[in-house]
Amino acid sequence: MKAALVIMAAGLGSRYGGNKQIDGVGPDNEILMEYSIYDAIRAGFSKVVFIIKPEILDLVKKICGDRIESMKGADGQPIEVCYAFQDFSSIPAFYQIPPQRQKPFGTAHAVLCARGMVHEPFCVINADDYYGVDAYRTIYEELQKLPETGMATMVGYLLRNTVSEHGTVSRGVCQVENGLLKSVKETLKIQLFPDGSIADVADGERKELSPDCVVSMNFWGFMPSIFEELEKYFVSFLQQLSPESIKAECLLPTMVGDLLATDSLKVSVLHSSARWFGMTYHEDKAMVAAELQKLHDDGTYPPSLKK
Repeated sequence: MKAALVIMAAGLGSRYGGNKQIDGVGPDNEILMEYSIYDAIRAGFSKVVFIIKPEILDLVKKICGDRIESMKGADGQPIEVCYAFQDFSSIPAFYQIPPQRQKPFGTAHAVLCARGMVHEPFCVINADDYYGVDAYRTIYEELQKLPETGMATMVGYLLRNTVSEHGTVSRGVCQVENGLLKSVKETLKIQLFPDGSIADVADGERKELSPDCVVSMNFWGFMPSIFEELEKYFVSFLQQLSPESIKAECLLPTMVGDLLATDSLKVSVLHSSARWFGMTYHEDKAMVAAELQKLHDDGTYPPSLKK
């Protein structure tokens, strides 16, 4: 079955302090999304779509895009590579962008930007996250089972495996019943404390969170029919946005949660016990590099992903 890997790589990386999506962390200077691409291709994915800022197109092509085009999938066919731009050119004409706004409009808008290039079942990931080998095999198999409409899937992670020692993180905290996602709440300020406890510290309050609760790491699986819902949702988001809102984002987990609440979508939850790691903060880089080196040393990956 043909399936696409859609990589969201247009974020500015403000907390990290630079374009973390193109920061080499592997032993041969591999960037994190090269691991995702490697894992996805060996799981069966045959198409890669990068969602990027226009100004980093040449750089992404040079770092990994051109090389991926020379690779072959499990079916022996060349991997198809596409580039979608997340910028203000895709905003509906009725909405006037505030002059002060600099950031893109979030992850739901990012995926919508790839609509013209994705016509098959697809998986959406963050460029700056490492999800683990088995996650791609699991979601590829699940995508083959999904009906054309009304159903999606996600890989869920244990909260304790996704926090950073160097600051707060945002996660979609999930409620799961009988293998289906019942709700997802985008929680923007989750902090790991020295005693191992984890809490939401937004608004100056401490709300305890179970370390074993399931969270979304923006590892979603959709059918192409989701684009119609995405467009309606994004238009509604813009229509309700005040002119003073220069940082508001239309987030994928929030959209999924709203669709769940109206019974417009069902989402199967696939579980991963793997330790997620990523680069939310610049201080995370050394840990990520060390973890990746272990995976090369134990044979999970070859000595270099670039050969």
